[in-house]
Amino acid sequence: MSYQEFPNPMIIKAATKAPYLERQEELDLAIRWAENRDQEALHKLTQAHMRLVISLAFKFKRYGLPTAELIQEGHIGLLEAAARFEPEREVRFSTYATWWIRASMQDFILRNWSIVRGGTSSNQKSLFFNLRKLRAEIARNGTIMNSQEIFTQLAQTLKVSVKDVANMDARFSGPDYSLNAPISDDDDGSSQRQDLLVSEEATPDQNVTMMVDGERENQWLYQAVGVLNDRERRIMEARRLSEDVATLETLGEELGISKERVRQIEAKAMEKLKTALLEMNPEFEHYAKQ
Repeated sequence: MSYQEFPNPMIIKAATKAPYLERQEELDLAIRWAENRDQEALHKLTQAHMRLVISLAFKFKRYGLPTAELIQEGHIGLLEAAARFEPEREVRFSTYATWWIRASMQDFILRNWSIVRGGTSSNQKSLFFNLRKLRAEIARNGTIMNSQEIFTQLAQTLKVSVKDVANMDARFSGPDYSLNAPISDDDDGSSQRQDLLVSEEATPDQNVTMMVDGERENQWLYQAVGVLNDRERRIMEARRLSEDVATLETLGEELGISKERVRQIEAKAMEKLKTALLEMNPEFEHYAKQ
């Protein structure tokens, strides 16, 4: 077990020995830091609230991350709170700092809890940190519900989609696995989990089919272009058959007509091409619908 799983005893000892601050003393220290950047005031202010950091760190211990690292992240949140605190608002620093400490720890957990990075929006964070608690509350109520009903109720409560709830529940239900891990314990390592992933690329048969279909469509297109007049052909070549698509305005200037007229001619040419393609090759109707 790594030593990092436990906080440094000296940190805990120093935190427990730090004096509690009265409201006015806390305010005076905050003002000294905010107005004069008094490092001694900052040290006293943060040291007095390290027990709050440690307390919150132990509450997040159930997520399986080293408590020492949670305390470190919480300390960063505490310093952030000190940097942003506005004494004139007459709010206790401990109340204000609690939000920043908790937020810092939660961000750390979301970044490191799983090798699969999860969402970081406020709704996703709420889902991550409240899913188990709400599900346990539903179970304590004694209501018999199937998974879909539970997911729907949780989604409504947390204001996320049912799909998000189902995905998060699946992540909680099992550990992460490396794609390079063997498929079974008896495997010699030659077969890995990544071998079971379904490829999104086209199969060789599909590639051949697409190539043949593409050549066939090109042949039909070149045959059909013969029904267009010179101006229609120029517009279609510039608008549909060129890698650098010309704008309506550019073609209008070239042909001495308005860009609206270019658009009308393009639309008419498309209809003529479609009619010609269907007359020459009735099979084209199938490709036109894809």
